[in-house]
Amino acid sequence: MTPDGRYLVVRGRLWRRTRPDLDPAARDALVAALMDARRAVKAGKAAGNPDAVAQARRAVDAAKCGLGERGPVWWDDGAPDLNRHMAHTTPYADWFARETGAAG
Repeated sequence: MTPDGRYLVVRGRLWRRTRPDLDPAARDALVAALMDARRAVKAGKAAGNPDAVAQARRAVDAAKCGLGERGPVWWDDGAPDLNRHMAHTTPYADWFARETGAAG
């Protein structure tokens, strides 16, 4: 996790974290909706139903937006959204190099 708690780093890439201010019950409901939607994507693909896949992907997007992982950023200091950027190409580069022992 980045020092400011905004991102997780997976294989060097930043992924926006869930909003820390979400009520736990709301977060749990959104996570459950996300998992249901992901299963629906898989089922739609298996059935060869592109309309079902599209609908399920919209549900995935809605859940991720609700969690704060997509859509408008959940912080309010004006910092840009670096979601999906490689950590070494962002302002987190020095921190990432120290954490991983990688040369800057």
